[in-house]
Amino acid sequence: MATIASLHKALVCILLLLFLPFLSLSEDYLPINPRLEKAYVALQAWKHAITADPKNLTLDWCGPHDLGLLSDLALLHLNSNRFHGGLPSLKYLDIRFNRFRGEVPLRVFDLRLDALFLNDNQFAFSLPDSIGNSSLSVLVVADNRISGCFPRSITDMADTLNELILLNASITSCIPEDIGKLKNLTVFDVSFNNLVGPLPDSIGEMRKLEQLNVAHNNLSGDVPESICELPRLKNFTSSYNYFCGEPERCLKLRTRDDRENCIPERPHQRSEEQCIAFSSKPVHCDANGCMAPPPPPAHY
Repeated sequence: MATIASLHKALVCILLLLFLPFLSLSEDYLPINPRLEKAYVALQAWKHAITADPKNLTLDWCGPHDLGLLSDLALLHLNSNRFHGGLPSLKYLDIRFNRFRGEVPLRVFDLRLDALFLNDNQFAFSLPDSIGNSSLSVLVVADNRISGCFPRSITDMADTLNELILLNASITSCIPEDIGKLKNLTVFDVSFNNLVGPLPDSIGEMRKLEQLNVAHNNLSGDVPESICELPRLKNFTSSYNYFCGEPERCLKLRTRDDRENCIPERPHQRSEEQCIAFSSKPVHCDANGCMAPPPPPAHY
């Protein structure tokens, strides 16, 4: 597991590449370049904010409470540490396996990023409608707490998005019917959430999809045959839901897992009592992919 040593090495390398022509080895160096001065202030602030440095790696830092001062920073890896607190606004982030909490700044999703890894923190936020403006090819927000509905605007990322991983993110929503517009997806993992409703037939339009995992949700209805006919699909995991039908075509997939559903004549399914109890409380999804109240009873 990487420690603060990896962080130290990454920052030193970046700063040397950016500012080597300006650096002095003097301990009382005072930068005259405005951009370098901001970097100096930011690193000094960060040095004093670090509470655990067992190898004393920051002792010779010459240069965050205010990482935003690092205006020339293009790449920052902070994964596998124990940082906590709010998230500063940066150009590129890989902050997996930390203790960041609170909301993710909305501007993060408007930046021209290629990959964003926020997984395994303590964020509590909603995916904004503006996410559709993002240029991300990889979005990983697993193991956080996401409230609100599954944003339909995510389909506006169809030209760029290749991997969407939202597992174990506390999402309580329906999957938008038009999610199949993400035709460049190769990985779609929304397992271990509270997703309800049917599995959209439009997923069968994701012709590049290789990994599909919707396990451990409350999805129901029939598994669309179009999904099991996807030409590149290697793994389809639908276990621990309440699906009641599965086409024969799905049984021919290379790797699949349909345990603990309500599919007749399939092994290792839920009990009849569980399936009846679930079906007695139907859920409804609105056009935006949100859970909706049941329609009023018809009067004749």
